[in-house]
Amino acid sequence: MNRYLIVIEETQTGYSAYSPDVPGCIATGRDRAEVERTMRDAIAFHIEGLRNAGLPVPEPISSSAFVEVAVA
Repeated sequence: MNRYLIVIEETQTGYSAYSPDVPGCIATGRDRAEVERTMRDAIAFHIEGLRNAGLPVPEPISSSAFVEVAVA
């Protein structure tokens, strides 16, 4: 089982998400919980399509960090 980083962004109508390690794979949801579920399903579907096409499955290599910046 692979663990992929997803980036979640709040929108005017809910939330959207993408994974830097799975280009072209995106999802939306009304709330954070829903966008996480739909993104999990989207990544699984995307990987299934890659396998069916005989293409390599992307390795999860992204990580995240927060930095503090002084705001005047």
